[in-house]
Amino acid sequence: MKKQTFLSAAIAAAVAGSFALSAMDSTLAQTDPNYKAPRTEWGTPDLRGVFNFSSNTPLERPREYGDRQFYTPEEVMARDQRAAEEAAAGDGNSSQGGVGGYNQFWVEGLPIDLNLRTSMLIYPENGRMPSRVEGAPMAFGGLGPDYNGTRPVRVAVGGIAKDGPEDRGISERCLLGFNSVPPFMPSMYNNNVQLFQTEDHFVIFNEMIHEARIVRLNADGHIPENITQWTGDSIGHWEGDTLVVETKNFNYKSQTFRGVGVSSDKTLIEKFTRRGDKVVDYEFTVIDPKSYTDKLTAVVAMFQTEDEIFEYACHEGNYGMVNILQGQRVEDGTWDYENSRAIQPQ
Repeated sequence: MKKQTFLSAAIAAAVAGSFALSAMDSTLAQTDPNYKAPRTEWGTPDLRGVFNFSSNTPLERPREYGDRQFYTPEEVMARDQRAAEEAAAGDGNSSQGGVGGYNQFWVEGLPIDLNLRTSMLIYPENGRMPSRVEGAPMAFGGLGPDYNGTRPVRVAVGGIAKDGPEDRGISERCLLGFNSVPPFMPSMYNNNVQLFQTEDHFVIFNEMIHEARIVRLNADGHIPENITQWTGDSIGHWEGDTLVVETKNFNYKSQTFRGVGVSSDKTLIEKFTRRGDKVVDYEFTVIDPKSYTDKLTAVVAMFQTEDEIFEYACHEGNYGMVNILQGQRVEDGTWDYENSRAIQPQ
């Protein structure tokens, strides 16, 4: 993972280098609208490589920008300078009363290259989340106290209790990562993905929780609806130079998006388009009429890197889960920590 060392000086150098603002064209100002992606041996656009999708672009656009999709480079410099100063002033630990999470040393919060978007969301046009459907389930976890809820626990982090592993969030159980649940999005760290291609398959390999999705290209259709999976069933096809991936058949054990809904009601459309030698635009659309009153579409810039994808050994599940459950029993007085045995009720 990369530490938050992409300081504003690097951003200033990038801005001073070769920026000619053409915001209507793409995520990045330096993107050439006439760029032609290199081809694979079988003639399709070549998307292969390791990419980092770290970003400090907010999901939702600040309201004061209205429908404006792009900052000026100068505005981005000023924003990132403020962010760097705020990060240096504190260690980023949780203030929710718990032991906290990771401090800023571990956080990768800036993109490798400049991103001028005011929000990841490009639809709705105001860059804001659509309204939640009344009655749609909603739950938000976190590093603080547990929340009131029932199984299945669909949040990524946190949980409802500590009676068993099923009471904890899906990333604590090492089932899905908090930044790799389809769709994948920038988060605290491990914002890396490797893309593989063959003539008839495309693989999306996220570093977080080592999740690999195998996309069948030009398939006749999805698997039967009664067969569901954590990451759904993905099929893909080419539309010009853009690879379009449709995913359905999610199970019901995760959320649709951003704390709302049930994943089994979700259809996910992802688009991968190479915009330059080192950048691929990742666009995703979430459709779930049971959760949101409208679809939502976001764009995340992914920058190619020479770094490797590392094995992700999820110690939250390997060691942390035992400690979480055991710690609760010590607190309840039902576990003898020194002798590692249960305390029998009197």
